[in-house]
Order: sequence, then C-alpha cells, then structure tokens
Amino acid sequence: MPTLTYRDALNQALREEMQRDPSVFLMGEEVGVYQGAYKVSRGLLEEFGPKRVVDTPIAELGFAGIGVGAAMGGLRPVIEFMTWNFAVLALDQIVNAAAKMLYMSGGQISIPIVFRGPNGAALQLSSQHSQAWESWLAHIPGLKVVAPATPGDAKGLLKAAIRDNNPVIVLEGEMLYNTKGEVPEGEHLVPIGKADVKRAGEDVTLICHSKTVAVALKAAEQLAEQRVSAEVLDLRSLRPMDEAAIIGSVVKTNRCVVVEEGWPYCGIGAQVVDIIQRDAFDHLDAPVLRVTQADVPMPYNKLLERAAKASPEKVVAAARRVLYLE
Repeated sequence: MPTLTYRDALNQALREEMQRDPSVFLMGEEVGVYQGAYKVSRGLLEEFGPKRVVDTPIAELGFAGIGVGAAMGGLRPVIEFMTWNFAVLALDQIVNAAAKMLYMSGGQISIPIVFRGPNGAALQLSSQHSQAWESWLAHIPGLKVVAPATPGDAKGLLKAAIRDNNPVIVLEGEMLYNTKGEVPEGEHLVPIGKADVKRAGEDVTLICHSKTVAVALKAAEQLAEQRVSAEVLDLRSLRPMDEAAIIGSVVKTNRCVVVEEGWPYCGIGAQVVDIIQRDAFDHLDAPVLRVTQADVPMPYNKLLERAAKASPEKVVAAARRVLYLE
C-alpha cells in the first residue's frame, strides 16, 4: 500500500467521493483559493470549480446552516471548520437542526452532512484554540462522531461519513496532519462504529482514540521493555462506540487504562469506564484508570502545556498501578 500523510489521505477521500457523487460538495473558510488551512482541500477547487468547493466568510453559524439546508434538499455537504474551537458558534445548527431533523420530521427528512476539521491541542495555541470537543459532540443523540488516528482510518472513515445518511462529525487531530501511514487505494471504507486493535497484548488494555493512539503505542513499547504486554485498542468511532471490542479486550487482559485528550470530568473515558463496569466488572482484577488532560484550560507556556497533556509516561505509570507494580 502507498504511504500518505494524514492530510493527503483526507484529500484523497474528498476527491474520490466528489468524483463518485456529484451531490457532494465542500464548504468552509479558505477551502478553495487557499486550499484549506491545513491544505486538506489542495487541488479541489481547480478540479471541481467554485460551485462545489465553496469559500465562505468567517461565519460558522451561517455556513453550517446553509449546509443543513442543502442536506435537506438532497445534497451531501462537507462542512469544514478551520478548527472545532470555532465551531462553538455553529453548535445551534449542529445540535438543534442537523441532529434533530430526522426525529422531528418523523423520519421524513434525513440530513446527510459531514462536519469536519482539526480538534484538540497543537503547540502553544493556548486555551481557546486547544480544546478537545468529542465529549460535547458525542453527547448528542442524532450525531455520529468519529476520530481517526491514522491516515488509513482517516480516509476510510471520511468516505464512510460522506456516504452516511446521518450527520457525522469527523474530528481530525490537529497534530496528525503531517503523520504518515499506509493507505489503501481506491474503495477503502472503514465502518463507523468499529474499533481497531492497533497492538495486541495480554496483560493490560490501553483504550484510546485520535492523537492518544500514538501516546498509547509509545507507552506500550515502554511497557514491553518492562516485560508487560499491553493491548492498544483504538476506538475510532465515539458514537456509536464499539462496546463489544471494549469488553472483549478487557475480558482478555483483566486490566484497563483509558487514555484521552479531553478533560477528565464527563469525558469520553467516563463513558468507556461505565461500559466496562456494567458488562465486564467480574473480569476486572483492578480498577480502571484514566489518563486525561489536566483539568485546567490549556496553558500557553510550553512546559506547562506539556505537563497538562496525556503522555506515554503517564500511561505507563497508570498501567503499572493497575498491574500492582507500584
């Protein structure tokens, strides 16, 4: 398989779906002439023209609403937010229109729309531009939420999201765009709602998604040097969540650490722990631990920012605690 960057895998998914289906179009800030804030839409304006690659004003509520209306009319819009931090302004359209229209129309009006863009912290973007939004969005009935960690999953999940007849949130880790990985060519779809074992193990399960997959894999390497076999389970999809994969891994290892980028209070990890205590409690040999961002707004200072984020060292320490090694 060819090796692509995360951004090029997303670009490939958009191009293939726009070639396949003329009802698919891309809209957002700087997606056309500038080719995307992270160059995900590179070359699309030249190939598909301004009616299908639509530059917008800095007006997230407005162009999200236009997208919802277009989806109601039978098109398949892909709405790009320059960052999910800016999408706070569009939450009314996402939560009160896109997520509820199928229900409030008695099943008559589906909303095949994708909302996508970078999520979470990068480097020294400070509090307002470093937030991880998955627990907010996964809380809403009517939305599907995916968070790919690798280029291959980014392509497959974005293609699946565009073809889905429901509103789908695609959270692209802001530090992942330059990462490289194998990406299948052509018709590569990753089913929404299916987790993936990124590394098999026997002693402890590390459950993660998006940017924390790399963190968990580095922790697993460090644990292997300590003769601990860690399984790394990438959720990929946060709503729906692959409960069977979660339970299956925990039943095998009997211990679990959940790693996430967001804050601890009411986070995605809390949902994972609830699933485990409900359906795998008798298989646990230790309490489930969580590794999260510190419960503070993200600092700007480089050292404080690093201290606030989840790290391989924090994951290793949590794994050793559930294994009663310290």
